[in-house]
Amino acid sequence: MNKAGFGTRVLNFIVDTLIIFGIAYGLYNWWIFYVMYWEYTFIPFYAFFFGLIFIYYVFFEGIFKRSPGKWLSISKVVNKNGTGPNFLQIIIRSLIRITIIDCFFIPFLDKPLHDYLSRTEVVEA
Repeated sequence: MNKAGFGTRVLNFIVDTLIIFGIAYGLYNWWIFYVMYWEYTFIPFYAFFFGLIFIYYVFFEGIFKRSPGKWLSISKVVNKNGTGPNFLQIIIRSLIRITIIDCFFIPFLDKPLHDYLSRTEVVEA
Protein backbone atom coordinates (compact mmCIF):
# COMPACT_ATOMS: atom_id res chain seq x y z
CA MET A 1 0.00 0.00 0.00
CA ASN A 2 1.97 2.97 -1.34
CA LYS A 3 0.76 6.40 -0.28
CA ALA A 4 -0.04 8.76 -3.15
CA GLY A 5 2.51 11.50 -3.60
CA PHE A 6 1.98 15.24 -3.44
CA GLY A 7 1.86 15.58 -7.24
CA THR A 8 -0.85 12.94 -7.45
CA ARG A 9 -2.86 14.74 -4.79
CA VAL A 10 -2.53 18.05 -6.67
CA LEU A 11 -3.66 16.39 -9.92
CA ASN A 12 -6.67 14.89 -8.10
CA PHE A 13 -7.56 18.31 -6.70
CA ILE A 14 -7.26 20.14 -10.03
CA VAL A 15 -9.31 17.60 -12.02
CA ASP A 16 -12.04 17.30 -9.40
CA THR A 17 -12.24 21.06 -8.82
CA LEU A 18 -12.56 21.77 -12.54
CA ILE A 19 -15.38 19.24 -12.85
CA ILE A 20 -17.14 20.60 -9.75
CA PHE A 21 -16.72 24.20 -10.93
CA GLY A 22 -18.15 23.40 -14.36
CA ILE A 23 -21.21 21.65 -12.94
CA ALA A 24 -21.74 24.36 -10.30
CA TYR A 25 -21.44 27.11 -12.92
CA GLY A 26 -24.02 25.39 -15.12
CA LEU A 27 -26.43 24.90 -12.22
CA TYR A 28 -25.93 28.49 -11.09
CA ASN A 29 -26.74 29.87 -14.55
CA TRP A 30 -29.76 27.58 -14.79
CA TRP A 31 -30.98 28.89 -11.41
CA ILE A 32 -30.34 32.53 -12.40
CA PHE A 33 -32.75 32.04 -15.33
CA TYR A 34 -35.49 31.16 -12.86
CA VAL A 35 -34.49 34.03 -10.58
CA MET A 36 -34.79 36.54 -13.41
CA TYR A 37 -37.95 35.29 -15.09
CA TRP A 38 -39.88 33.53 -12.34
CA GLU A 39 -38.64 35.54 -9.35
CA TYR A 40 -37.18 32.61 -7.47
CA THR A 41 -34.96 33.34 -4.47
CA PHE A 42 -31.41 34.28 -5.42
CA ILE A 43 -28.73 31.83 -4.30
CA PRO A 44 -25.07 32.94 -4.61
CA PHE A 45 -22.59 30.94 -6.65
CA TYR A 46 -20.54 29.84 -3.63
CA ALA A 47 -23.57 27.99 -2.22
CA PHE A 48 -23.79 25.95 -5.41
CA PHE A 49 -20.02 25.36 -5.43
CA PHE A 50 -19.61 24.28 -1.81
CA GLY A 51 -22.81 22.25 -1.80
CA LEU A 52 -21.69 20.45 -4.93
CA ILE A 53 -18.27 19.71 -3.40
CA PHE A 54 -19.98 17.85 -0.57
CA ILE A 55 -22.42 15.97 -2.83
CA TYR A 56 -19.71 15.14 -5.41
CA TYR A 57 -17.30 13.58 -2.94
CA VAL A 58 -19.98 11.77 -0.93
CA PHE A 59 -21.33 10.25 -4.15
CA PHE A 60 -18.05 9.22 -5.78
CA GLU A 61 -16.05 8.24 -2.70
CA GLY A 62 -19.06 6.69 -1.01
CA ILE A 63 -19.87 4.41 -3.94
CA PHE A 64 -16.60 3.93 -5.83
CA LYS A 65 -13.99 4.91 -3.17
CA ARG A 66 -12.50 7.22 -5.82
CA SER A 67 -13.38 10.43 -7.57
CA PRO A 68 -12.77 11.08 -11.30
CA GLY A 69 -9.49 12.76 -10.38
CA LYS A 70 -8.41 9.64 -8.51
CA TRP A 71 -9.40 7.45 -11.48
CA LEU A 72 -7.18 9.59 -13.69
CA SER A 73 -4.21 9.33 -11.33
CA ILE A 74 -4.89 5.67 -10.47
CA SER A 75 -5.33 6.21 -6.74
CA LYS A 76 -8.05 5.48 -4.19
CA VAL A 77 -9.17 6.23 -0.64
CA VAL A 78 -8.59 3.64 2.09
CA ASN A 79 -8.86 3.59 5.86
CA LYS A 80 -5.95 2.79 8.18
CA ASN A 81 -6.49 -0.98 7.67
CA GLY A 82 -6.13 -0.68 3.89
CA THR A 83 -9.79 -1.42 3.17
CA GLY A 84 -12.43 0.97 1.88
CA PRO A 85 -13.53 3.69 4.29
CA ASN A 86 -16.96 3.48 5.89
CA PHE A 87 -19.71 5.96 5.08
CA LEU A 88 -19.11 8.07 8.20
CA GLN A 89 -15.47 8.56 7.20
CA ILE A 90 -16.62 9.68 3.74
CA ILE A 91 -19.07 12.17 5.27
CA ILE A 92 -16.33 13.57 7.54
CA ARG A 93 -13.91 13.84 4.59
CA SER A 94 -16.50 15.66 2.50
CA LEU A 95 -17.51 18.10 5.25
CA ILE A 96 -13.92 19.02 6.10
CA ARG A 97 -13.13 19.62 2.40
CA ILE A 98 -15.49 22.60 2.28
CA THR A 99 -13.62 24.42 5.04
CA ILE A 100 -11.09 26.92 3.81
CA ILE A 101 -8.41 25.74 6.26
CA ASP A 102 -8.20 22.15 4.96
CA CYS A 103 -5.05 22.55 2.84
CA PHE A 104 -3.13 24.60 5.42
CA PHE A 105 -2.50 21.50 7.55
CA ILE A 106 -0.32 19.74 4.95
CA PRO A 107 3.00 21.15 6.29
CA PHE A 108 2.15 20.15 9.87
CA LEU A 109 0.40 16.79 9.40
CA ASP A 110 1.98 15.72 6.09
CA LYS A 111 -1.58 15.33 4.78
CA PRO A 112 -4.69 17.49 4.42
CA LEU A 113 -6.97 17.95 7.39
CA HIS A 114 -9.75 15.87 5.80
CA ASP A 115 -7.46 12.82 5.71
CA TYR A 116 -6.28 13.33 9.27
CA LEU A 117 -9.70 13.78 10.88
CA SER A 118 -11.39 10.98 8.93
CA ARG A 119 -8.44 8.60 9.52
CA THR A 120 -8.08 7.81 5.81
CA GLU A 121 -5.27 7.79 3.27
CA VAL A 122 -5.03 8.18 -0.49
CA VAL A 123 -2.95 5.34 -1.92
CA GLU A 124 -1.95 4.07 -5.34
CA ALA A 125 -4.56 1.68 -6.70
